[in-house]
Amino acid sequence: MHVIITGASRGLGKAFATKFAEEGYDLFLCSLNAANLYKALEELMTSFPDRTIKAKPFDLSKKEEATSFAKWILDAGVVPDVLINNAGQFLPGHVHNEKEGVLEQMIETNLYSAYHLTRGLLPSMMNARNGHIFNICSIASLKAYSAGGSYGISKFALSGFSKNLREEMKTYGIKVTAVYPGAAYTDSWAGSGVREDRIMEACDIADMVFGATQLSAQACVEDIIIRPQLGDL
Repeated sequence: MHVIITGASRGLGKAFATKFAEEGYDLFLCSLNAANLYKALEELMTSFPDRTIKAKPFDLSKKEEATSFAKWILDAGVVPDVLINNAGQFLPGHVHNEKEGVLEQMIETNLYSAYHLTRGLLPSMMNARNGHIFNICSIASLKAYSAGGSYGISKFALSGFSKNLREEMKTYGIKVTAVYPGAAYTDSWAGSGVREDRIMEACDIADMVFGATQLSAQACVEDIIIRPQLGDL
């Protein structure tokens, strides 16, 4: 069983990698930052020596690199059982005055990365009539909030991509799940002043995603919405 995870070097991506390795999956990982990715790879291989874990840096905001990542996987003879589109970036701002180019950057990183990688891998999954695709959206995909700006726009778009893909893949036996996490404690929250016990743990989201893969073939979790117990910040 093979799981493909983008944005896998830290945070939610690394939590997904750890959970699926624990459960016996082999991993193909990528992220933009090569140093962080190979550090995560070393830690995972040390913790799970019996698993096949491969990693390579790609900038998935660029179509040609997303296509290259898909080709790297397929050239290894792998048909994904699980694809987790987790690559993304957050730039706070307001639509009326954020810098020129922010919208393009958010769309390329948060939407096009998932779109082009998924398109590269789908033919093999459709031929196998098997697989589960997770698109890691955000609470910001469901409700606009102050300083969300183009980030929020891109996450609404990713949710739309997931909904359309779900409809298309039903008859191919491929499941599609949109994941809408609220705040989870990762490196990006370190030094923020927010207590770790106020927001979720990254493993909470990983556990929910893995659980959704364990249902019968005739059941599909379409949406996972998970927030801190005390609500959004």
